[in-house]
Amino acid sequence: MDKSPNEVIGRARSEGRGKLLEHEALSICEYYGIPVARYGIARSEEEAVEVARSVGLPVVLKVVSPDISHKTDVGGVILDIASEEGVRKGFRQVLESVRARAPKARLYGVLIQEMVKGGLEVIVGGTRDPTFGPVIMFGLGGVFVEVLKDVSFRVAPLTPEDAEDMVREVKGFKILEGYRGMPPRDINAIKDIILKTAKMMLELGDVQDIDLNPVMVFKAGEGAKVADARFILRG
Repeated sequence: MDKSPNEVIGRARSEGRGKLLEHEALSICEYYGIPVARYGIARSEEEAVEVARSVGLPVVLKVVSPDISHKTDVGGVILDIASEEGVRKGFRQVLESVRARAPKARLYGVLIQEMVKGGLEVIVGGTRDPTFGPVIMFGLGGVFVEVLKDVSFRVAPLTPEDAEDMVREVKGFKILEGYRGMPPRDINAIKDIILKTAKMMLELGDVQDIDLNPVMVFKAGEGAKVADARFILRG
């Protein structure tokens, strides 16, 4: 990344933002060695096509705005675009939709990001508890975390053994091991992301919450990639 995490956070502060833009959050993940889905920012159709070529089709388009929390509610996300003409059309469609539904929102551009396929969704997060300090969370994505609340927690700093225990504690661990014909997943990659998230929470005192969701985990030995990252700053 071009700037240090503290420079990125400082810029957000100077603009009065309490949340990082998604490309800023992804850049901080990269700084800490967390693998992320390839991405770039586009401010024109031509730039959108250039970025799509560099990250590789298919791609996802997401509006970049400090004023929009739920992008899908304003038509600010389009998934699985497989052609350059689709990128051009999608770029126009995202901006037109957002301008119509959120006319006062500041638009910084459109995030062009590789469409990550073939992974199992997990979630890694961190929050700054007033009593315990940085607390790290892990869970499987989708219904496991939303409905079953199947998550594990540890107070940072973490050891590799802590990260291992966090992964094994969730009830959905059998799915990560390989279940009913599904391949075993790269548990070492998950543990590495958990440990690096703990490091971010310990070192970046201005950050209140980190939400890496989803993290797409591939077959054992093939790694993982963060597809979406959210950083909330302390008030």
